[in-house]
Amino acid sequence: MTQLYLIRHGESWANVQPIMAGMQGDKGLTPRGVAQAERLRDRLAHGELQADVLIASPLPRAKQTAEIIQPALKLPIIFDDDVQEFKIGAADGMTNQEAWAKFGAPNFQDFPLRPIAPEGESVGTFMLRVAQTLTRIIEAYEDKTIVIVCHGGVIDATFLYFFQMPTFVLPPTDFHTCNTSITHWERVHRRGRQLWRLNSYNDIAHLHDIGAIESVRWEYTDLTSDSHPAVPLRQGE
Repeated sequence: MTQLYLIRHGESWANVQPIMAGMQGDKGLTPRGVAQAERLRDRLAHGELQADVLIASPLPRAKQTAEIIQPALKLPIIFDDDVQEFKIGAADGMTNQEAWAKFGAPNFQDFPLRPIAPEGESVGTFMLRVAQTLTRIIEAYEDKTIVIVCHGGVIDATFLYFFQMPTFVLPPTDFHTCNTSITHWERVHRRGRQLWRLNSYNDIAHLHDIGAIESVRWEYTDLTSDSHPAVPLRQGE
């Protein structure tokens, strides 16, 4: 039976600042993000998850998270470029405002095949990459327990992949995948065939007293309005 655990990285500087964070713009985890990853490590150290393989995105925020939890899983980390977040190409390292001013604000709903910037991905190409990558990993580690430390966009895309939804348009739903949350898919035999079952989504039990806040999202940055904060407000602020 194949078990797939997807872990989102801890809170990163790109989550609290409007920065386009590819390999250049990604400055790794905030102190809060480090604490979140350490809480997850301590949780996994009790043997809750007996993994056979540990795969991680090489982007600094995911790489750092994987390195923090690795001692609990006692596995080498396999870095895989294909589980990176949505690739932003020439916008890497820019603020959202700079990127939108130079390349235009993204409109994924109406133009899902338009790259966000030169050398970057569109919604369609991102979804295709995630689908191809999941297929490759699942086939390579059939009947194994797989852990992938990755990104919110990748985790969100798994729902479209496993539910066989259209991938060239955005779904009429939204996701709020929290930092260091665990999403668990399991392949089971039902109705005469192999099916994927969702056992858990957004499991952040290890953050019971420090929580997870809403990340900066691209749509928060409006070049014509000051209605959205550049940095998300903490609870109670």
